[in-house]
Amino acid sequence: MRLLERVRKEWFMVGIVVAIGAAKLKPSVGVNGGPLKPEITVSYIAVATIFFNSGLSLKTEFADSRLHASPRVFCRDFNQGSWWK
Repeated sequence: MRLLERVRKEWFMVGIVVAIGAAKLKPSVGVNGGPLKPEITVSYIAVATIFFNSGLSLKTEFADSRLHASPRVFCRDFNQGSWWK
């Protein structure tokens, strides 16, 4: 029972060890042009997922204040840009 509790507590490290072991046993899965297509998944999907997760972790007060500031900045810049015409 204590082993199961320890594995549940350290699930991330267990996952890393399993992933490294799987990569050692079958390296052809992650090679360029392989089934995982790392040239696409790492450069686009992984980066988009990281930014999406960091956006989800923002506090709502911070996001609301940013949304209220953007129309003001847009209107100010738009009005100043039309002075030259």
